[in-house]
Amino acid sequence: MSRKKSNADTRDLTLHFNHDMLVVHRRYEVISIINDILIGIWFLAGSICFFYSSLMMIGTWLFVIGSAQMLIRPVIRLSRHFHLQRMPQSSGDF
Repeated sequence: MSRKKSNADTRDLTLHFNHDMLVVHRRYEVISIINDILIGIWFLAGSICFFYSSLMMIGTWLFVIGSAQMLIRPVIRLSRHFHLQRMPQSSGDF
C-alpha cells in the first residue's frame, strides 16, 4: 500500500549563495536535528561550567536554555503534521 506524501513533506527548502545552491530535503527533520545538536551543546557547556564555582550561574542558565529547547522538540514534530495553506479563491465569493 503506497501512501502519498503531503506538500509539507515533499517541498524542499532551497537557499542560494552566489553560484551555489543548498537544497534542504525534509526540512522539519533537519530543524529537529539542529535543535537536538543545540540542546547537546547547551547541556555540555553547562556541565563544564559546573566544574568552576565562578561559572555555576552561567551553567544554570545554559541548563534552563537546554530544557526550554527540549520543549521545542515536540512542537517541531507536531508542526510537521500541520501545515497552513491558503485556500484558492472562488470566483462566486465577494
